[in-house]
Amino acid sequence: MEFVHSVPRIVLTSLLSIAVLFGLCKLIGQRQISQMSMFDYINSITIGSIAAELATDLEKWWEPLTATIVYGLAAIAIDFITCKSLKLRKFFNGKPIVLYQQGKLYKGNLKKAKLDINEFLTQCRVAGYFDLSQLEAAVLETNGQLSFMPLATDRPVTPKDLSLSIEPESLTTSLIIDGNILWENLKQSGYNEQWLRQQLHLQGIGQVSDVFFATCDKQGNFSAYRMLEKPVQHELFE
Repeated sequence: MEFVHSVPRIVLTSLLSIAVLFGLCKLIGQRQISQMSMFDYINSITIGSIAAELATDLEKWWEPLTATIVYGLAAIAIDFITCKSLKLRKFFNGKPIVLYQQGKLYKGNLKKAKLDINEFLTQCRVAGYFDLSQLEAAVLETNGQLSFMPLATDRPVTPKDLSLSIEPESLTTSLIIDGNILWENLKQSGYNEQWLRQQLHLQGIGQVSDVFFATCDKQGNFSAYRMLEKPVQHELFE
């Protein structure tokens, strides 16, 4: 009988926990784990643990709720002050550490970064650099990722290197999604429905409902993808 009475309360506290976490995530920002500093990562785990306790603590649910809000507000406050102060940003987030530069491998900086030489070389190989002589520099960023600068002679050729003049790239605009025309996007792109249907006709598509996704860019380059409902088996990656 006690179990029957506790179920509705568990449902309510669980929904409250989800709502609080969702609100805090919106305020803190939706960064990926790879973009977080160590402090952000630990703080997020702590908030999640307290929120889980909130969902199951039926007697004093307001205590974990208060703790969750305090942790969330503290994270928001730290994010705010680090945006305003360079010194506090360096204190909370740390500074990038140069591990390798111009043929010199800095053992002291590797030790400071808590990296041994084998782990560093592994990260280099994962990034595609099997020989340190291909690198100009390697830097440990504040989010724990390694950034690599290849030698000028080993980096990919750019149009600027070849003295080529090319048209600037532009963002594409979604015009049709799931068989529905996005009228506001179509208007902002500078085209109308007649132009859109003409483009579909040129690609052999008769109805808008047959289009799964369609886009165009500022140069008027139009792309449309048919609605293919039937699953297709590919064994290329098995």
